[in-house]
Amino acid sequence: MSPSEGLVLRAAGYDDPQVQQMVEAVQQEYVVRYGGRDAMEVDPAEVLPPAGLLLVAEVDGRAVGCGAWRVHDAGTVEVKRMYVAPEARRRGVADALLTRLEATAAAAGHRRVVLNSGDRQPEALALYARAGYTPVAGYGVYADAPGAVFLGKNLEEGS
Repeated sequence: MSPSEGLVLRAAGYDDPQVQQMVEAVQQEYVVRYGGRDAMEVDPAEVLPPAGLLLVAEVDGRAVGCGAWRVHDAGTVEVKRMYVAPEARRRGVADALLTRLEATAAAAGHRRVVLNSGDRQPEALALYARAGYTPVAGYGVYADAPGAVFLGKNLEEGS
């Protein structure tokens, strides 16, 4: 499967059943990789337009991934809940999600994107490096957490 082969990215609310399924899957991945669930809560209103955007990646109507952005501070958004199911990895789904998230954030007038990942997620870190993300100062509940990785990128107008 390449992104052009049946991949659909659709906006959704946090209460969407497919979103809930993907969020639970990412939380279970955190349990395996880090020994516990992510402590950072996402307010469902923060990922609804115009304040943010949450996307579900579907193939043949089945959710295979998700990602969101929410306002971090003036002109900056934060990417949250990026996840691709294991069976859909290495097929361009994450690239498609991240590209669309960046483009919609830029179209909404934001100039910069930041995110928090972890050192036990080498696949995610490789994705962000390929997309041009570089280290930024820590923030939020994981600002000083061992293993936390904070990255950012300037958005180009017309992305």
